[in-house]
Amino acid sequence: MAAPARRRPRLTALLIGAASATGFEPLSLWTVALICFAILLGLIESAPDRRSAFLRGWLFGLGHFTIGLNWIAHAFTFQDAMPHWFGYPSVALLSLYLAVYPGLAALATWWTARRIAAPPAAFVILFAACWLVSEWLRATLFTGFAWNPLGAVALPTGLAIAATLVGTYALGALVALSAGAVRLAFTGHWKPAAALFAPIAAIALWGLLTPPPETPVGAPRIRVVQPNIGQQDKHSPALEEANFRKLAALSGPRRPAPRLIFWPEDAIPAWLDMEPEWRERLASLLGPGDLLMTGGTKVYFKETDKGFYTDRVLAGANNSLFIVTPDARLLGRYDKSHLVPYGEYLPMRSILSPIGLSRLVPGDADFWPGPGPQSMTLPGAPGRPTMLMGGQICYEIIFSGHVVDAANRPAFLFNPSNDAWFGSWGPVQHLAQARLRAIEEGLPIVRSTPTGISAVIDARGHVRAAIAHNRAGYLDTGLPPPLPPTLFARIGNWMVLIVAAALGALAFAIARRASRG
Repeated sequence: MAAPARRRPRLTALLIGAASATGFEPLSLWTVALICFAILLGLIESAPDRRSAFLRGWLFGLGHFTIGLNWIAHAFTFQDAMPHWFGYPSVALLSLYLAVYPGLAALATWWTARRIAAPPAAFVILFAACWLVSEWLRATLFTGFAWNPLGAVALPTGLAIAATLVGTYALGALVALSAGAVRLAFTGHWKPAAALFAPIAAIALWGLLTPPPETPVGAPRIRVVQPNIGQQDKHSPALEEANFRKLAALSGPRRPAPRLIFWPEDAIPAWLDMEPEWRERLASLLGPGDLLMTGGTKVYFKETDKGFYTDRVLAGANNSLFIVTPDARLLGRYDKSHLVPYGEYLPMRSILSPIGLSRLVPGDADFWPGPGPQSMTLPGAPGRPTMLMGGQICYEIIFSGHVVDAANRPAFLFNPSNDAWFGSWGPVQHLAQARLRAIEEGLPIVRSTPTGISAVIDARGHVRAAIAHNRAGYLDTGLPPPLPPTLFARIGNWMVLIVAAALGALAFAIARRASRG
């Protein structure tokens, strides 16, 4: 390890953690991320005790998440019930917690390696296994926060195709092994470095040589709308009519040929199941075979006794996806299941509300979760077969293994989102995670957002068409085809246990062989 890192390991850990965040979108400096993780391995291996190992991993995570999640601060500028100045402190506070997971990965690696007298190659493999488990825990505990898994670093490379087999969290383990190969090479352990690098390079080559699935002639036509309506304008009564006219114009004129039209999350200020006049307005935009998929809100009321009269007050709501037909019917509804804590609902409301905190989404009543992934039937029309569509609203697309109704596998996923309050880094990171879901499940994904990035993603995770951030526009294209269920689609996050156990067993085997001689 270089002299500065030996003298100031804690500062080094913090700085390389911050630098490692550049491996994700929008910078995608994946080679920098590999070097940073290679240095982290050296810091952990040289730690004198358990406390130092944990602290070095935790400081790495603190720098990593503080930089990578900077976009969260931008969200605080859109809710007057929250202090705007609290944006950046909130990023730091969240990072203090999230950094615990890299800290635990570092501690588990250091402790296990000491117990089995792990040689350098085994140490690297142990770290990959521990990082894999720590990322799964981060995505699971306390409702989970799966943003920017390490596997996203692999998207610019062919290695990302491994997610079809083992999923995103184990893909992150492959990235960690790649960083380990870099460290082994720099420390002169050429043979184990080559042994690690060879299979990873083979997977990457497989990914680079695999052609994207072709969209057949006659594929269902889709229209994806991005109105470029900012968060500050979405809920303005004065702009309601202008916003609707923009959505209507971008949807295009009615046509005889059937289309699937996609609008963003929370696209309209209406309760579609309770306001038939709004359904009529939407239906007037549709041709005879068209269907409109739009984000909206399903609300629930409760009655309270006021003595002389009964008052009807808002009790809660669902963040929903509606399907509207040309005859103004609601064909189906999907309710968002994985809600954003402090965004769509306020945990511990009785404690936090009196001290001035609120959820970031405007409004007073909390959103309620739906039942989970569901597939909805889209009826056929001339030139378009009957098909199943899965819905995943905004944030919930980031949760690996939890986006598809496996009993009713859809032909594609629709991910209506509102990234208008995600700053400049958030939208591109969100798109990257949607691409990982497409690769894992072998399904195309359609994204429509108010300000971007709206996109059509094929079943191998390639962005076939996109509208840039902060631009108004539409995509008029064919729907890419699904692929057969991938291995990960069949097994799901059991792959976390399988791959972690395999890596652990391999590390133990290498350590035992080294101890014998």
